[in-house]
Formats: sequence, C-alpha cells, structure tokens
Amino acid sequence: MRRIYLLSPKELSPETIAVTFAKTSRSPESFRDIAEELSDEKSAQFHEKWVVGYGHASVAEHAVLHLAIENVSRLAIECIESNRLASYTEKSTRYQKWDMDAFVLPPELENHPLRNRYEETIRRLFRTYAESLAPARELIRRRVPRKEGESDAAWDRRIRSRYVDSCRYLLPAASLANVGMTANARVLEHAIRKMLSHPLEEVRQIGEEIKIAARRETPTLVKYAEPSPYLVETRRAFLSPLDSHASGARVSMTGYDAEGEKKILAAALFRFGGMSYPRARARIENASEEELDALADSLLGVRAPHDIPLRELEYSTYTFEAVLDQGAYFEFKRHRMMTQTPQRLSTRLGYAVPRLLAEAGLADAYRAAMDSAAETYEALAEDFPFAASYVVPNGFYRRVLFTLNLREAYHLCELRAAPNAHFAIRILARRVADSIRSVHPRLARFFRLPEDETPESIEAAYFTDI
Repeated sequence: MRRIYLLSPKELSPETIAVTFAKTSRSPESFRDIAEELSDEKSAQFHEKWVVGYGHASVAEHAVLHLAIENVSRLAIECIESNRLASYTEKSTRYQKWDMDAFVLPPELENHPLRNRYEETIRRLFRTYAESLAPARELIRRRVPRKEGESDAAWDRRIRSRYVDSCRYLLPAASLANVGMTANARVLEHAIRKMLSHPLEEVRQIGEEIKIAARRETPTLVKYAEPSPYLVETRRAFLSPLDSHASGARVSMTGYDAEGEKKILAAALFRFGGMSYPRARARIENASEEELDALADSLLGVRAPHDIPLRELEYSTYTFEAVLDQGAYFEFKRHRMMTQTPQRLSTRLGYAVPRLLAEAGLADAYRAAMDSAAETYEALAEDFPFAASYVVPNGFYRRVLFTLNLREAYHLCELRAAPNAHFAIRILARRVADSIRSVHPRLARFFRLPEDETPESIEAAYFTDI
C-alpha cells in the first residue's frame, strides 16, 4: 500500500533523519521502523563511518538546517549567499530603512589609525541617507497621490520603494542586515569551509559561529569543516590591484554557443522522439526555416505565465561581462544557478546618480558623501584591499563575469525586467535579453518583457549620470 508521510524534525534530529533515509538503500523496513531503531548516538556513529570515513557525503544532504544570521554586514552576506544549493531571505534595502548605527566596524580596523576616518565616512553616508528620505518621499507623494480613504501609513507602504530605491544608493557595504539560510549539512560544510578561508575577519568569525550553531543539530556532519589552504593559496596567487578602466558597454556578450538553438531543438526531439541524438541533430540540420519556427513555437510558444521552460534549454550557454551598481549586483547575485565571477567591490569604476535625488535637490550632498567614500576607500585599500570594501556604497559600479544557459536567462530576464523590479536590475535584464535575441532570435523571441521601455529609456528616467 502506498504511503507518503513526513519524518518530522520536531520528533527526530537532522542527523537521525539523514541516517533513516540512507539505510533504506539496504533495509526493507519502512522509514518509521528504521527511525525507531536509531538514537542520536547511533546516528553519529553511522555518519562517522560512512560520511566521514568512506566519503558518502550525499547522505548529509538529508540533514537540513535553518540558520538565523543576524547583524552581519552586507559585505559578509555576499560570502554567506554564494552557495548555489542553499536558500536565503535577507533584510531588504528596498522595503526597510536603516538606523544610523546599523553598521559593522571591521575587526581589521579595531586598533588602526584609520578607524576614526572609517567611522566618520560611514556615519556621513548614513546621515546623508537619512536626510534624503523625507525630501525624496515628498517628491514621490506629489507624483503619486493618496487614494481616497487611504491612511498615511498605507500610502507610505505603497510608495516606499519608489523613493527608498534611490536613497539606498548611499548605504555602504558595512550596513548590518539579517539573513535566513536553509541548507543541508553537505552544503553547509562547504559553506563553512569557504567562510573560514575568507580574507575578511568578520566572515571567518561568522563561519566559526555558524559551525558552533550547526553542531548543536548535526554534531558529526559539520565538525570537520576547516579552512581550505587551496582557497587561501589560490586567492593569494591571483590577487592583483583593481583597475579603474570601464568599457563603454555596461553589458556585453563575450561568448555564446553558435549552435545553441539547434542543440536545444535537437535535445527536445531526443527527449520525446525516441531517436538517437545524432539523428535528432541531422533532422534539425535538414529542417526548413518554417519547420524550425514551428518547433520553437511548440517548445516555448504555448508556455503559460507560470510554466518553467523545459530543461532542454540548458544546452545553450551565453557569457557576459557586466558593469552594474552594487545595489543591482546584490539582487543579481541571488541567481545562483548561473556561474558568476564578481570582482571585489571598490570605488574605482565610479558611481551612478539617481535622478530622483537630483530632482529633490540632493545631488550635491549625495556627490559629496560618495566622493568622501571613494577617498576613504583609497586610504584603506593599500593596507586592507578587502576590508576597504566595507566603506563602498550601493551606488558604485562593480564588474562581474557570468555564464548562464537559456533556461536561466528566461528566469532572470522575465523576473528582473518586470515593472516591480528595481530600475537598475531592469536595465541589466533587458540588455541580456536583447543580446541573446541578437544571436538566437528563434528561441529568444518568446521572452515576456514589458513593451513600454528600453534600457535607454530606463536610464533616462532614473539616472542623471550613468
């Protein structure tokens, strides 16, 4: 008789659940019967033998932990959230406002002569941010009137992101935030290794604290997570100064698979047609343009709004280099199914000026705060090439290399080009979509993007300098 039920973490420890699932490969008993025979001690012994001793690490994927990580810098969150197979929710700079003291003092600067300058710069950024909120809100209120019967609080909730989206460009990477992380023990062990090997002392401390917290639930599965000499030595070997040269194009395609469309269509034929892949490729090669269009329509044209494109779209990949502001990057980094290589955060590529702040009469104060941050960054960078990034606000540009497949491109472009997405990430999404359309128009013509704007119109509407 078919049975489907939960092994509840309210009743069983994560390590016991992992062993219960692992034992089913060799035991005819039900999961409940297996679990009843186990204790935390027996589970630990199992993991010591099979996961640690024999390397059967996949067993650890059944032990899932939910970590609440509070009052860490947004710079540290970049490392915490760099794990592809974990899930995160973080404090949003779009929907919340930051307190004046909500920033980290890097341990590297604890007794350093530049500590006071660092704190003064951060406080200036926070003060300018706080002072910009009311004028920017008033300007938006004049443009978006209150609805009949709408309370002041409800009105502000409705328009908040419209002014906070611009004011947040002043928030530095030192800003404190909370992030919730859900990960299995195998992923978490790797995440801890990365944190313990990180160049920032704050991140290394967080790694130690996460390890301690995780061991309370999974005492065996993460206890051997240690710093990785490989990560440390590789970083040291490749480390070089950041340059200040930015190419004219903010998003440029640096490579793509010229046969990508044909590979995708052939893979769909292979999946459903029962033929070998060489025969499927030959059929695509010999098809007319009309036949190829019809296959593309069948593959993507009938997709409903919430349908995810078939996995066969992953057979074509595209590589881009992008220069985007740090606020946009913080949203972009959540797309972890692609391969991302960001350069470390600096002030050397300049910064954007949101049009709303200029129209609210705040441009001079904004520029002064941003220029102060750039000067302090340079003062710190010589001795602290990584910790200097704490002082960099969201408005500064950052360079990132990324490779994604067509399936992930559909997710990125349709989600981030939507009207409710932040204006800076909408520019990136549309440029990625336009680039893919230029090389693979047959399959990229099904992108569902708003028709009333372009990257250029977004830039003109939301920025005075870019």
